[in-house]
Amino acid sequence: MAKLKIKKGDNVVVITGKDKGVQGEILVAMPSENKVIVKEVNVVSKHRKPRSQTDVGGIIKQEAPIDASNVMLVCPKCKTATRVGYQITDGKKVRVCKKCGAVID
Repeated sequence: MAKLKIKKGDNVVVITGKDKGVQGEILVAMPSENKVIVKEVNVVSKHRKPRSQTDVGGIIKQEAPIDASNVMLVCPKCKTATRVGYQITDGKKVRVCKKCGAVID
């Protein structure tokens, strides 16, 4: 199982692929699959058939997972895409920005 350095609620920027340069919030992190779902990134159309008479079908747009290596965390202090490091502060392991050294957690 891979350890992700990003988690749900983090603001990230896509660094490669069709949505390169787009910023968004992580909605779901899947560390076992090394994938994340980012808000309004990698939107796909799903054709859905109605399962009952009250249920509606149609074409539904939804976000699909992308590989976690294709996104970088945006530092809340310096507002740039950055790598993530770890530091022990007051006996707790916290994430830090590699560019400015700000604590992210």
